[in-house]
Amino acid sequence: MEAISPSKSLVDKTYGALLDAICTGEFRPGQRLGQDEIAERLKVSRQPVNSAIAMLRAQRFVIDTGRRGVEVAPVDAKLFESIYQVRGAIEPLAVELATPRLSPGSITRGREIVARGTRLMHANDARGVLQADIDFHTLIYELSGNEIITDMMQLNWGHLRRSMGEVLRFPGMTLQVWKEHKAIFKAMSEGSASVAADLMRQHIVNAPRRVASGTAPAVSSL
Repeated sequence: MEAISPSKSLVDKTYGALLDAICTGEFRPGQRLGQDEIAERLKVSRQPVNSAIAMLRAQRFVIDTGRRGVEVAPVDAKLFESIYQVRGAIEPLAVELATPRLSPGSITRGREIVARGTRLMHANDARGVLQADIDFHTLIYELSGNEIITDMMQLNWGHLRRSMGEVLRFPGMTLQVWKEHKAIFKAMSEGSASVAADLMRQHIVNAPRRVASGTAPAVSSL
C-alpha cells in the first residue's frame, strides 16, 4: 500500500487502499490488520482506518478476532462459486450485446487493454494485471449498452475483484487468462458474437474449476 492523497474522502481512500490490498493478495486470509500500523503506512489518523474497517466488516472482507482486533476473512467458497455462476450467465450475454456495438475506437481500447495486461503479466505486476483484468471485463459491460448488467456487476464489485485476484494467484493462470481474453476480443472485433460468447462462457466456467483443483493448464506463450 502507498500513502494516500487528500483528493478524496479519507475514509473512501482508506477503504479503497485496504480493499485493494485484500483483493491483490497483499493482505492474505487470516492476516491480522493492526489499525496503528495501517494508519502509519497510509499516513492517516486512526479514525478513517476505523471507519474503513467497519465498511469492510459489513461487506465480509474482514472478521472480528476478539479484543477489538480484525483479520482478513477467508475466501468464502460458496460466495466464490455464486459469483462465477452469475458471471457465467451474464458475461456471455454482455459479449453478444457488445459485439455489434463495437466501433473502431472501442476495438482500439480493447486491444490496448489486452496488450497492457499481457505486458504487465510478463513484468510480474500482480496489481497491474488485476486492474487490466477488471478493465477488460468492465469495457465489455459498458459496450453491452445494458445498464442493468453494469449495475449488477458493480453492486458486488469488491467480491468480483477478490475472486479475480484469487484466480490470477494460481501458477499458470495469468497467462491462460490473457490468452483467453485475446481470443475473446479477437472474435468480437471480427463480428463473431456467438463465437465470442462461447469463448467467454468457457473462460468463466474454467476459472473456478482450475482453482478448485489447484491446477492450471500448460499453455503456450502469448
